[in-house]
Amino acid sequence: MSDNPTNQGVILIVDDNPTNLELLLDFLEESGFKVLVAEDGISAVEMAEYAAPDLILLDVLMPEIDGFETCRRLKNNPATHNIPVIFLTALADKVDKVTGLNLGAVDYITKPLAHDEVLARVKIHLRMQNLTKKLTEQNERLEAEISERKQAEQKILEQAALLDITTDAIIVQDLHNQIRFWNQGSEHLYGWNQEEALARNANKLLYKPETLYQLEEIQESLMHCGLWQGDLHQITKAGKEIIVSSRWTVMPDLEGQPKSILIVNTDITEKKQLESQFLRAQRMESIGTLASGIAHDLNNALTPMLMIVQLLEIKLADENSKQWLAILETNIKRAADLVKHVLCFSRGLEGKFSTLQIQDVILEVEQIIKQTFSKSITINVDIPKQSLWSISGDANQLHQVLLNLCINARDAMPDGGMLNIAAKNVWIDSECVRRNIDAQVGPYVMLTVSDTGKGISKEIIDRIFEPFFTTKDVGQGTGLGLSTVIGIVKSHNGFVKVVSEVGKGTEFQIYLLAAQTNESEDALTEYDDFPTGNGELILVVDDEESIREITKTALEKNAYKVLVAKDGIEAVALYTKHKAEISVVLIDMMMPSMDGPMAIRVLKKINPEVKIVVVSGLTSNHELIANLDDSITTFLPKPYTSQELLKNLQVVLHAG
Repeated sequence: MSDNPTNQGVILIVDDNPTNLELLLDFLEESGFKVLVAEDGISAVEMAEYAAPDLILLDVLMPEIDGFETCRRLKNNPATHNIPVIFLTALADKVDKVTGLNLGAVDYITKPLAHDEVLARVKIHLRMQNLTKKLTEQNERLEAEISERKQAEQKILEQAALLDITTDAIIVQDLHNQIRFWNQGSEHLYGWNQEEALARNANKLLYKPETLYQLEEIQESLMHCGLWQGDLHQITKAGKEIIVSSRWTVMPDLEGQPKSILIVNTDITEKKQLESQFLRAQRMESIGTLASGIAHDLNNALTPMLMIVQLLEIKLADENSKQWLAILETNIKRAADLVKHVLCFSRGLEGKFSTLQIQDVILEVEQIIKQTFSKSITINVDIPKQSLWSISGDANQLHQVLLNLCINARDAMPDGGMLNIAAKNVWIDSECVRRNIDAQVGPYVMLTVSDTGKGISKEIIDRIFEPFFTTKDVGQGTGLGLSTVIGIVKSHNGFVKVVSEVGKGTEFQIYLLAAQTNESEDALTEYDDFPTGNGELILVVDDEESIREITKTALEKNAYKVLVAKDGIEAVALYTKHKAEISVVLIDMMMPSMDGPMAIRVLKKINPEVKIVVVSGLTSNHELIANLDDSITTFLPKPYTSQELLKNLQVVLHAG
């Protein structure tokens, strides 16, 4: 309806009395309305459909079809349904009024008509109609906006789903470092779920206090160009230190002002470790080549010296000359021995390799160090009662390796401490191979020499195997002990790992490849007092085929039945089918498709009483495992021996 008082709206008057029509027409036109007239209901319906008025004044009593039928037809027609209808009647019967209102009329005006009353009621209902139109239009706009918003939300959800598919950690934080978005990749990388991470301060959640200096360069770069890219040292929920390749981008608001920061982090810890090993190997190879050349020239120089000394011993018979020549010969031989060490590091010494038991070497070294080391050092030797796998090696060289490590441990504990020597059978899987360039999948015997001494700082731990590098005082070491160790171990197709913390001690792990003989294969079941099964069915779940097969072989040789699954999905399917027969589920934590924790939750829903042994090669999984419920009867760390496996199974089978 127009706001112009001279054009207040269009009114259709329907009355079969010409006099009434004329009077009402004149009055309404004088009041500023445009007026249409119809003398019967049929004409009124047709006129309203093709030239819809803003309001209809409808007489009740008319020929052919009365006002009630006319109103019914108007309200049943979608084109005229919303036009307000006011009945004009001389009747005062309330029943007729109720009938009209039920048909959809908005009001009644009783004849004879009072013009002031007509004008007031017409204006009220036109105003109400106008408000209704505005409300309808607003509702339509709101519905359109809601529809658009829902579409936008759906698009956002789809985009968020895509963000969760990626293995990268995607984080959005505000300018005060509060986390606002945290995708599934972030959960997997850091161990914090979304509820735990949102609204937390990223600096406190992901960084150690001593590594926050890294963020200074980022802030400066973001201020100048809004972008930064580089490597960062961070920590996970379990306290594990990781390295990420990080990309930071400032996100503006609608006015172009900085609002938040989008961060994409890729875990490159393993890549950096391999790069470090590769660079160290290259550096050692270069040093070895140089050392080999020097050793060759030194041997050429020492050989005639030694021969001349021996000739002079014949000619110079006086006591002073003999004493001086003896000193000279001793030092020449000492220099020759150093050259021998250098050659051992640079290309490995050729030894007399044979199949041997490493426990024999350990016992010999134990006897030596107990007789020669200070009583302030407590010496513990842990050799399993069952047989260790045989290895192919040179006993003298391995004797030298073990003795060198023990001497280093002694020197790291000048005020006393504890020296531990241990050995056990381990199986190296592909995951371990990825982290160690010298490793290969298969059986190894692991020697461990650990102390409670000074420890080695992170700054120098990568250099300790270099020849002539030593942390000892001048005159107390040649710097060739550890380089000799690594040279001998590599010549035995093994590799070395070292773990150290300043003030807490050092542990050297020597991995020696087990001999590929029937003896070593059968060693899985030749241990004494092995707890055997009684035909129980064990479900073994691991994504490494070699581990599945060796575990299956060990269990079957010890009176168990075995089903194997390569991931959590296959495990759930097999357990559903054989639920009544399966006694224990032996399940790895890190698997594709469906990992261990998720599979365990599903198995618990299938059978709340299911017995589970968790297997993991990562110490960072300990906290994750601890968060699972009490269905986890025991935890078996990789690498495990057959005896450890069988003992854990017996514990689970006889628990509760």
